[in-house]
Amino acid sequence: MLVADPPEHTRYRRLVTRAFSARAVAALRTRTEEIAEELLDAMAAGGPQVDLVRGYAALLPLTVIAEVLGAPRAMREQFLRWGADGVPLVDFGIRYREFRRGELAVDALHGWMLQHFEALRRDPGENILSALVAARDESGGLSDDELSSMAMLLLEAGFETTVNLIGNGVALLTRHRDQLEVLRCAPGRWPGAVDEVLRFDSPVQRTARLAHRSVEIAGERVRAGELVIAQLGGANRDPAVFADPQRFDVTPADAGKHLAFSAGIHYCVGAALAKMEGEVGLHALFDRFPDLALTVPPRRRPSPVLRGYDRMPATLSPKRVPA
Repeated sequence: MLVADPPEHTRYRRLVTRAFSARAVAALRTRTEEIAEELLDAMAAGGPQVDLVRGYAALLPLTVIAEVLGAPRAMREQFLRWGADGVPLVDFGIRYREFRRGELAVDALHGWMLQHFEALRRDPGENILSALVAARDESGGLSDDELSSMAMLLLEAGFETTVNLIGNGVALLTRHRDQLEVLRCAPGRWPGAVDEVLRFDSPVQRTARLAHRSVEIAGERVRAGELVIAQLGGANRDPAVFADPQRFDVTPADAGKHLAFSAGIHYCVGAALAKMEGEVGLHALFDRFPDLALTVPPRRRPSPVLRGYDRMPATLSPKRVPA
């Protein structure tokens, strides 16, 4: 779906949107809140020193997306390994060894998906992938290859971007305690705060488009067949769009104008799910551990496309007791 144009893209989008309905995403909110509490309980029991990426930011969206796929929770570690090996494929100029490792991971995941589709046809569950397997329109349903591609997109996009959203949000809010205090006093601002995290430190920094015809953009001539790299992170700091683009502020009404989920016909079909997970994940974390602190500067991932952290050592704090 990422690389297709109409009419193929229109067909894919129509079928996926039916499965990814607003009702389906809303039903996941309660489950996401339960998963967040389980993970926070586990971190609290493990001691005050934690890695927030490994112990929380990664596990929350990964557990949710496993349930979206109707996969057993025991598959989480395998999904993590496949995902870690496959992520470099979205970058430019990777080494052949990384490319080959990524291809092997994609092949292994594809093989698992084909077996999983057969299981879902025999015994469909109350999950989005079961709905997608059963989805039909006037042109028919999705082939197994198309289903596998969609499921892998849901897994990678649904996990990789959301772990970055949560990690980037933790880093920003612990660095800007005044903004965290705003959210404590006005919890209704959390959805807007998630949009501001997406704008200020976009989990996906760039995307690409191929010109089908020659065109002029902002005074630059783009020839047919040329690749255009769009810097989403730069667009999200555009002073012509945002009043104070270099300032992290959870209160402005214009934060939602960001392009973190792209735009147009390729606007992220899972945007509502990602924003819900970010809101639930960050709100629950800082509600349970309001004074958590990063013990050392977190380590950025090496990817130039996906912006996030792969390690975030932190010290947890107990929840404040009202006087």
